[in-house]
Amino acid sequence: MLGKATAMALILICSMRPAAGAAAPDNLKTNRIEISYVKPTNPAHQQIYELLQQRRVLERFQGYLSPLRLPRTLFVKTAGCDGDSNAWYENTDHTVTVCYEYIDEVLHNAPETITEKGVTRQDAIVGPTIEVFLHEIGHAIFDLLKVPILGREEDAADQTADYMILHLDQDLARQTVNGVAFMYAHEMKSQSQGFEHFADVHGVPAQRFYNLLCMAYGQDPKLFADLVEKKYLPQSRAEGCADEYKQVDYAVNKLIHRYVDQAQAKKVQAKKLLRPVQN
Repeated sequence: MLGKATAMALILICSMRPAAGAAAPDNLKTNRIEISYVKPTNPAHQQIYELLQQRRVLERFQGYLSPLRLPRTLFVKTAGCDGDSNAWYENTDHTVTVCYEYIDEVLHNAPETITEKGVTRQDAIVGPTIEVFLHEIGHAIFDLLKVPILGREEDAADQTADYMILHLDQDLARQTVNGVAFMYAHEMKSQSQGFEHFADVHGVPAQRFYNLLCMAYGQDPKLFADLVEKKYLPQSRAEGCADEYKQVDYAVNKLIHRYVDQAQAKKVQAKKLLRPVQN
């Protein structure tokens, strides 16, 4: 005969309804990225506007993202943002916007010469530029494909962007990690004191810095061996980085991989579209 506690537990279990999951998106198609360079209203951004067009930055992201099978068009644009250095995904019109102010800040912060830690000016420009687009694309993927998120969405977008970065060709992955780490290190130095920044939806720069390095080392401990050897990444964190990477890899394969046309992705990967244009 069942005890009262056991009987009550069974009643509770049997009365639970399965959580209603979001309906899987339909009408999925590749090549659903539309791009636009919005003419800046601030004359100071005219050069950035022209440079982005000359380098075909959006066209190359459009090609890189073309294997994504989406239920509707995703718009990706650069635009002036009234002095706000920012980037975001807007779910009401399915648009990723990267501000000219943000690109201007990246250019301003990039070192003129190679740093003591080996970061070049090109690293410091290419890395954050790639990362900001992929981070916002991460938000778009979550929304358009109804990908469930456990935890903070900004952390998940960071992990998605880092994962995509680490699956670029090896040289570009290394360059991008260098540049993004430089950006986070710069933000660490310039961040104001106080507790308010802990209330932000994003992780603090130091957390994002170490999370990126751990993902990189966990994915390829040979390519990124110097992160531990030079003590940029503490050994105590490095020991668990392979598992941290595997966790993200499992989630991507479980939740997102099926929405990528693998045959088209192989062709796109071979083109190395996100490699910086050589002057």
